[in-house]
Amino acid sequence: MTKQDALFHASRTGDTALLQELLAENAEVNIQDNRGYTPLIVACYNGQLEAARMLMEAQADINAQDYGGNTALMGVSFKGYADIAELLIANGADLNIQHGNGGTALMFAAIFGRNELVKVLLKHGADTTIRESRGLTALDLAIQQGNEPAIAMIQASHS
Repeated sequence: MTKQDALFHASRTGDTALLQELLAENAEVNIQDNRGYTPLIVACYNGQLEAARMLMEAQADINAQDYGGNTALMGVSFKGYADIAELLIANGADLNIQHGNGGTALMFAAIFGRNELVKVLLKHGADTTIRESRGLTALDLAIQQGNEPAIAMIQASHS
């Protein structure tokens, strides 16, 4: 296994001992795989809080985007990992980056019913006026999905 493969494996599985060893050997924390994923995106998407923390401490790019424009924050908003979202935001994650179709982390959370994430993102000031490629906002998408809790939270954030 190459050092790069080991870094992605440790990030995906949360093998903090291996990750620590690789980081001590100055592994390239912002390397991208064939889909553009970075070790931080992989760790976050797989719910590996400690691995994500270690990568951030090693200066991983919090706002790196894969080849579709997705960020680590979008991944946790899709999956529902509020604790990792808080860590990313505390370390400077941009709440309003848009992926290739214009979607944001808030939109992912609203569409997939990750309402704890909707709450976290709104609390930290996510922009509810951004429109994706079809012209829809996070509120429009929540309405489309029938996500009543998200609709209520987004509407309350406007008042």
